[in-house]
Amino acid sequence: MARLVWSLHAYQIILPDEQLDMFACQKEHVHAVKRQLELGSEADRTLCGSLLPAQPNWHVLERNALRNTHFCPQCREEIQAQRKQAQPRRRRS
Repeated sequence: MARLVWSLHAYQIILPDEQLDMFACQKEHVHAVKRQLELGSEADRTLCGSLLPAQPNWHVLERNALRNTHFCPQCREEIQAQRKQAQPRRRRS
């Protein structure tokens, strides 16, 4: 059985709340963050590079959230780019 390389489970989202301050994106966007922090990466930033709020309001990323107009367009593009990179190439016979 083939194992999925890419999954929405790899991400969490941060919902905007009263913490919209200098540490967060000033727009009321829903931002995505990698669930598994990686060594050598900036752990305090979203996929689009915005700083995280002091106490993020974490939620599971569901597929329909990507279509939401409040979802950060840059975070969406980053997720789509990572998904395309993870897709296995089909063998030609």
